[in-house]
Amino acid sequence: MMKNQKKLTPLQKRLFALRDEEYASFQVKLTPGIEAEQVIGVRIPILRKFAKEYAKEEESKDFLLQLPHAYYDENLLHGMLLEQIKEYDDALQRVDAFLPFVDNWAVCDTMSPKVFGKHKREFLPQIKKWAKSKETYTIRFAVKMLMALYLDEDFDPAYLKIPAAVKKDDYYVNMVIAWYYATALAKQWPDTIPYLEEGRLRPWIHNKTIQKAIESYRITKEQKEYLRTLKK
Repeated sequence: MMKNQKKLTPLQKRLFALRDEEYASFQVKLTPGIEAEQVIGVRIPILRKFAKEYAKEEESKDFLLQLPHAYYDENLLHGMLLEQIKEYDDALQRVDAFLPFVDNWAVCDTMSPKVFGKHKREFLPQIKKWAKSKETYTIRFAVKMLMALYLDEDFDPAYLKIPAAVKKDDYYVNMVIAWYYATALAKQWPDTIPYLEEGRLRPWIHNKTIQKAIESYRITKEQKEYLRTLKK
């Protein structure tokens, strides 16, 4: 049994009505640190559809203020609601308020407010601030946003220094940093390869970056052969 159904809020009852028990068990195995009783088990496509409708309801505004949430699915829903905010300042304030309550990679990686991509110049200082946080998923979100928004037409070689300067040695932080540099190698090879050639990354991140880059279809055969010579 999950938590006492009599104590569920109206929203939680609606989410339980969408529950897939098999999917709930799968999510628990996939998301370390999350207990079975925290997971309702609403599949992501269904939850996204629900979020679009729920955002139209006045109750959703109160929900965004009710932190922390009891369930993993509520945190996912929270992130999906934040994605729909169209005003940059409002979205930034609410994401900043939510990040301290994000406690797993799935909620962190699912959330990606589109409005940030329309305000890249203003958003960059916030990314730098989050990257200096002591919180695992605040840092992870910062690096993920840097990877999503600043490796193409808005790229600046100076941005490569941001993940390299992160001090927190944590698996989920290190993984996203390696993911970032592997993606940077695919998109901005000339500026990124010196980070490996000159040993600018911590050994674990260095090797994981090479591994992820070698697994990428966007890296050429010749580049992969060269990367293998740089392993530590």
